[in-house]
Amino acid sequence: MLNPGDTAPDFSLEETDGERIQLSGFKGEKNVVIYFYPKDDTPGCTIEAQDFTALQEQFDAADTVVLGISRDDCGSHAAFRDKYGLSVKLLSDPDARVCGQYGVWQEKSKGGEKKMGIVRSTFIVDQAGTLRHALYGVSAEGHAQEVLEKVKAL
Repeated sequence: MLNPGDTAPDFSLEETDGERIQLSGFKGEKNVVIYFYPKDDTPGCTIEAQDFTALQEQFDAADTVVLGISRDDCGSHAAFRDKYGLSVKLLSDPDARVCGQYGVWQEKSKGGEKKMGIVRSTFIVDQAGTLRHALYGVSAEGHAQEVLEKVKAL
């Protein structure tokens, strides 16, 4: 698991429309919110994505880009984005490589059955590429507003 003060692990992932997004490409220009979520178009993930979208202008005003990452493919991301009018960039991590780098790919237990999955988590990276906040196991509801307040305090 990562901690504040760590250098954010760099990555390059495909975005909904096929563009590759590289974290280091924002260095020196933007703060970055990276939120990992389990699955497109599920109740908690929809609430979280809609809340980040609703606050998009405020994140923009704080020189911050918001990136959502799950294992879903770009086609699923596009359908999710279009269905709910989402403005956040959704990135595909099909092999969970980046999820592993950030420590969010963990064993989860549901109904007595254990399996690997994404633990809903958010990371705030400053313009220097340093991790300022590492929030593991967050709740979807109200989370985007909490993250915005942390970004404004940078």
